[in-house]
Amino acid sequence: MERAKFSGRLSLPVTVLLLVLPFATVFASLFFGRYHLSLNEVILSVFGSDSIPLTSRVTVLQLRLPRAIAAAFVGASLAVSGAAFQSVFRNPLVNSGILGVSNGAGFGACLAIVFFGGGVFTYIFSFVFAVAAVVLSCFAGRVSRVTTSVTMILGGVIVGAFFSALVSIMKFVADPYSQLPSITFWFMGSFASVNYSHLYAALPMSIGMLMIFLSRWKLNVLSMGEREASSLGVDVRKAQILIIGGATLCTASAVCISGTIGWVGLVIPHIGRMITGNSNQKLIPVSISLGSSFMVIMDLLSRTLTGSEIPIGILCALIGTPFFVYLLKKTKGGFRA
Repeated sequence: MERAKFSGRLSLPVTVLLLVLPFATVFASLFFGRYHLSLNEVILSVFGSDSIPLTSRVTVLQLRLPRAIAAAFVGASLAVSGAAFQSVFRNPLVNSGILGVSNGAGFGACLAIVFFGGGVFTYIFSFVFAVAAVVLSCFAGRVSRVTTSVTMILGGVIVGAFFSALVSIMKFVADPYSQLPSITFWFMGSFASVNYSHLYAALPMSIGMLMIFLSRWKLNVLSMGEREASSLGVDVRKAQILIIGGATLCTASAVCISGTIGWVGLVIPHIGRMITGNSNQKLIPVSISLGSSFMVIMDLLSRTLTGSEIPIGILCALIGTPFFVYLLKKTKGGFRA
């Protein structure tokens, strides 16, 4: 990754828009679905009024609201971890799953589905193995007591391939009529089964995002190279551990709720750079806003476009990729707000 040029200022209207956008998309998603609701019904449901039908209240509070909140957290977590990894590793092609997080979580989910019937074990196992994959990637990338960005990425590729092979084994031994469809659907990504009990994962996601947000000035220094960062007084190893740890918390928690969604962590940070430039001081909060808003919109489309719900991982790639190509061509990668 070439040396970053930290530029770009957000105008006041754009700043306000980015602050309001995630909340606006979550609120707007409460109106849409197969069961039509009026503005009055949604507002009264949110405030717990008993003057509207029980069906309306259940639809808003128990079905649409928890999955919209989960989608916002997942989108923000994947986007901000992707932005952090791209800066730490100085590589624009890095995404939130570069250290084998997604493959590790996938193996954990497969293990839970095959041997424990899924359920809550799916979330526990996917989180544990996602974190384990990152630890193994760091260990595999350690050469002669030194871990460089390149060797760590190579370690992530190796560990990801290893867990991918384990996933294939689990698919091979899984029951083709009950377990295999569950595994396949999990890898496509979905918020269909999300309820309030799943929002416990918002805590580690929030901690991870906070760790990255508070370290965003260090990301600017790290993106200039390890020698330059050391000469400016930054403890490179501690900074990398802190940021990678925060990104791992974000990605592992997100994947254990939604399954594998691979598009967001790669492309959303690049869209953020079109708006604000390369400065992580601005890119990190912009990525959080764009990622959460994008995921809520994709979740809304996944449950309204067709009679049956479209897996969100597929929809993100189908809709997001052409949009990003259009945006890239139109702005020539240099849009500034």
